[in-house]
Amino acid sequence: MQLGPARVGKPENRFRLLFFTVMALVLLLVLRLIWVQGLWGGSELANEARSERHRHRVIQAARGDILDRSGQVLVSSSQLCDLAVNQLQIGQYLGPVDSKTKKRAPGDEGIAGAARKLAPLIGKSVEETTAMLTGKKGFSYLKKGMDAKECRAVMALRLPGVTADYRSIRIYPNGKVAGSLLGVVQADGKPAAGVELSLDKTLKGVDGTISYESGAQGQAIPSAARAVTPAQDGRDVQLTIDRDLQWYAQGVVSETARKFNAQAASAVIYNSRTGEILALADSGSYDPNRLTRKDNLAIPSVSYVFEPGSTGKLFTISGLLDTGKGKVDDTYTVPWEKNFGRERIKDSHSHPVERLTLAGVLKESSNVGTVMAAERATPDERYKYLQLFGIGSKTGIELPGESPGILHPPSEWHGRTKLTTTFGQGYAVTPVQMVAAVGALTNGGVRVTPTIVKAIDDGRGLQPTPERERHRVVSEETAHQMLQMMDTNVPDKPGQNAYVARYAVGGKTGTAQTADHAYTASFIGVAPVDNPEIVVGVFVYGLKEFISGNTAAAPAFADIMRFTLDRQRIAPTGKPGTELPTTW
Repeated sequence: MQLGPARVGKPENRFRLLFFTVMALVLLLVLRLIWVQGLWGGSELANEARSERHRHRVIQAARGDILDRSGQVLVSSSQLCDLAVNQLQIGQYLGPVDSKTKKRAPGDEGIAGAARKLAPLIGKSVEETTAMLTGKKGFSYLKKGMDAKECRAVMALRLPGVTADYRSIRIYPNGKVAGSLLGVVQADGKPAAGVELSLDKTLKGVDGTISYESGAQGQAIPSAARAVTPAQDGRDVQLTIDRDLQWYAQGVVSETARKFNAQAASAVIYNSRTGEILALADSGSYDPNRLTRKDNLAIPSVSYVFEPGSTGKLFTISGLLDTGKGKVDDTYTVPWEKNFGRERIKDSHSHPVERLTLAGVLKESSNVGTVMAAERATPDERYKYLQLFGIGSKTGIELPGESPGILHPPSEWHGRTKLTTTFGQGYAVTPVQMVAAVGALTNGGVRVTPTIVKAIDDGRGLQPTPERERHRVVSEETAHQMLQMMDTNVPDKPGQNAYVARYAVGGKTGTAQTADHAYTASFIGVAPVDNPEIVVGVFVYGLKEFISGNTAAAPAFADIMRFTLDRQRIAPTGKPGTELPTTW
């Protein structure tokens, strides 16, 4: 019998070939498993698979409330929810269990049964709800912006695939009252202006999280790990603002702007002893509940800059008294216009030559007389006092967008500027800055940094904020003399624009032209002068023609001051005002 090469066709040969082929495949599979599980890293694959199943949801922290000084709510938060469904899961609904029979009623299961339960709670017909539940979407909104209580009623049904995402919205119950001061929180939860922005870190809290693993259809896996980090709600903030004063002052400045056809008007009510701002009112305040694209989110009281005009004479004369280079009864012969070197200075109106004391120069608001008096001081000395009064620097008030104003150094005071800076031109201020500066004269010569924050909740209740910084500006004697001069400026007689019945009033008017040939008129005053505490400043911007501060701003000052004194329960002292000699 002849032996030859093995033939594949024989059964034993085919078996051997199949055996070795299978063994080779098994060996390759084993090597692959060793590579994947051992060498390449099985943990990485497990982590990758887990990350694909992992879901992460944010628990939004509730934002803190904002209160006025008496505890009235200015801003609060309300919870809404967005209701959604996984259409791939809702069909697994088995229906409710009857409490008596402990059985499920036939026909109450599935999409049809879920729709009948859900429809009345979301305000839809059964047919509409059925259509919303039917489909192959893993996520679809059923209703957005539902009341949180209504959402909880839906979730109590325990419908498979129905989820609720809760979110917080801000509510401003007083509408436009303090609107621009409070600011606004946008739909994405980010603050855009006002206190909401400047105190965001305090108000916003810390969001929490829920982490879980989900199945192929998005359902949570019951046996899988679930981690919950609770949200930490934001802290409440109490402002120094008095809601009723804010409301009243806004009404007055809005009417003032309308009456004089001005671009806008502002009022600042300031406690010069504590630094507390009781009202920061702007005529263009918006309603944060109904913000429009036309609304200006700036706060004019802290951001708008203007030349103060004659109210700036208070700083010049204060510096003269404080350095001993001027006295209240110094005498001047004052024409209505006069050359100082190459520059000619005029008063606001023509008048005969006047024989005025320094107190009379301030009362008559004479530009010429002020420059004559200021010649005794150097530009560096005058600049120093402007800085001490806070001109050219931010006040430090807790609001966004504050401007420091404009104050150039004396080396840049060229030509007329050397003269005009004596009577409130050549530099620019903000309303808050001016009121705080004048407030130093009513507080024994000490300027207190203005504040709008009275207390912050630290978890144990509202805790008062630290006292504000204090800066000595002028001596107590200088401040007292300036108060007497301000008192002399305002006749305490019925019919006068700044008159407040039963109170001695001191103050100063100001009017200055702007770069676009409009005018800003102002009045800053205090009452009662013999026991000063409250300073009110009224500022009217964008007047189309010259209107004095006495006409445009003083009546609004008197109205606001009258209401403030009553609101703050500051009784009349019964002492008459001071009348210093103004002529000689």
